[in-house]
Amino acid sequence: MLELRNVHILACLTATWLAASGCSSSGHSGEKYYLIAANVKLPYWQNAADGLNRAASDLKLEAEMVGPDTYDANAEKEEFARVVARKPAGILISVANPAVLSSDINSAIAAGIPVITLDSDAPDSQRLMFIGTNNYQAGLTGGRLLAKQLNGKGSVVVYTIPGQANLEERLRGYQDAVAGSQISFVEKVDVHGNATLAFDKTAEMIDAGKLKPDAFVCLVSTACKEVADVLTRKNVTGKTIIAMDTEAGTLEWIEKGTIVATIAQKPYTMGYYGLHALDDLHHHAPSPLAGNWSQNLRSPVPANIDTGATLVDKSNLAQVRDTKK
Repeated sequence: MLELRNVHILACLTATWLAASGCSSSGHSGEKYYLIAANVKLPYWQNAADGLNRAASDLKLEAEMVGPDTYDANAEKEEFARVVARKPAGILISVANPAVLSSDINSAIAAGIPVITLDSDAPDSQRLMFIGTNNYQAGLTGGRLLAKQLNGKGSVVVYTIPGQANLEERLRGYQDAVAGSQISFVEKVDVHGNATLAFDKTAEMIDAGKLKPDAFVCLVSTACKEVADVLTRKNVTGKTIIAMDTEAGTLEWIEKGTIVATIAQKPYTMGYYGLHALDDLHHHAPSPLAGNWSQNLRSPVPANIDTGATLVDKSNLAQVRDTKK
């Protein structure tokens, strides 16, 4: 709760500073900001939209979340092009695939549009900053729990989307956390952002009987509640499941004891603080905007802002549920 309070104070200080520098409600005339994401119907992104809308209300400006309803990096690229054509005041984007979107981000920056990556980064682009979870540290947190649960020995199946930068960082954290142990990652399941695929692939795995993993690790929010459902239906017990994020179904399986824990991110904070930062950059842009500021030792903007993550298990489940109301 202290961390949440500090984020709130920081956001308030930002708003106060903007007001003091003449960025009043009248200074936002004709401005519109966008948050672009893939899978925008997911509860995770609806939570981010709540933060975005609250910040828009506080700052008295216009903001909108847009993007495809399913995971589709090319559809997100097309949405980015549509938004750029509208000449927005700034863009927040969760990058589904850096290889697909980095050049588009650079083009937007060259056109004078501030771009901040949110949740998932494009670190080789000229984006001005990244706001979101330190995904490597989140992976380390999950990996240490995994090592403890398996007593340093066992096989693990991972559910992910290859090529998505934040998920690759989480996996690297998991792998480093168990390095030197007898824990091995024997299968990576590409769920393509589709919960049904997680269910089907798990069922196939159990039915085939060839692969009998000791643990299941989900790097995406939608997968582990499906894994828990399959194992319960098939009366498979004694397995460790570590999830990601706080979808209602995930928290229910933690309460039942089937999922041991999940790593909770703060999409609301990302949307809320992200819009504050983007509005600041629109009104006080570094010059030149395409200055490769992430590598400049005298940069006026930070390269990364960590919004934090929390390990959620039965011990703090009730408290986390209270904060989601």
